[in-house]
Amino acid sequence: MFSANLVVMALEINRFNREYEDIAIQCYQQFLAIANTIAGSDDGGVSLWDFDAGFFKDLLITPQGEAHHIDVYSWVGLIPLFACEVIDQRLLEAAPRFRELLRGHKGGLFRGNYICACPEWENDRGEHLLALVDHSQLPRILKRLLNEDEFFSPYGIRSVSKVHQQHRDLGDIPGLGKAQIEYVPGESNSFMFGGNSNWRGPIWMPTNYALIQALEKYHRFLGDGFTAPVPQLNGQALNMRQIATMIADRLVSLYRRDANGSIPAMRGDAPFAGSDEPLYNFYEYFHAENGQGLGAAHQTGWTGLLANLVMREYQRDIPVSGKGQEK
Repeated sequence: MFSANLVVMALEINRFNREYEDIAIQCYQQFLAIANTIAGSDDGGVSLWDFDAGFFKDLLITPQGEAHHIDVYSWVGLIPLFACEVIDQRLLEAAPRFRELLRGHKGGLFRGNYICACPEWENDRGEHLLALVDHSQLPRILKRLLNEDEFFSPYGIRSVSKVHQQHRDLGDIPGLGKAQIEYVPGESNSFMFGGNSNWRGPIWMPTNYALIQALEKYHRFLGDGFTAPVPQLNGQALNMRQIATMIADRLVSLYRRDANGSIPAMRGDAPFAGSDEPLYNFYEYFHAENGQGLGAAHQTGWTGLLANLVMREYQRDIPVSGKGQEK
């Protein structure tokens, strides 16, 4: 993700200072090296992508060279979506050596192995996609992401799939022995990390926001015609922008009054909650089943991103980076 982000930043600056083309090339080479490792393409390695499950998983390699996917469905399998950037013709015209580098990896190939989406693929606007997850993997990940019995909470995307509420046993993991994973939608029930292990169920704003941004980038490149079925809409197909908006709407619901006039995120004992004009606490993370705010109560550093999501709700035609800009 960060390598791809830096590629775009360097290419933008390169339009005014051509020395930055070297930095763009270096960052893209780092992106390819990371993608190559994830794909397990060197020395007979094993990919983090579990083809049968249609999901990225943690991988354990024993000293004997045996590979074991850890059968956990969590943000580990969703975060690869974040590595997504769209390169437009403005940027490519100012970076001819970088443009040739994309051609050299046509088909998403690196050292003869397929590792990522094809960077040479051009859409109708002449844009190119730099992404770890390609168009064949994306619908398979979304099948789990948009399932309310898995990741899709009424208030956003859970950090661990709800499937682990029932399926906890991970079996024997080499070097660890018997292992379990539990879906914990609220505060941690473990003393790991000093009792602050809260990434096994709750809703976290920064990862949800990064996911929304990634889906909007995929929509920018793939267009309205690329869709995925949404289970709770009886299989109705939505494009990536529509899916991003649906996730954003559920996140906004954390602070939207429900049918009883209550705000899910605001606990009953929250300061100022009973005043005519309550001062909203921007919580660190949220209970995945009832939306209750948890953790630090003044986490505006990332929960404040809700303001942007509200803007998207009421201003649907906000500009998308790179579109409609003069060349």
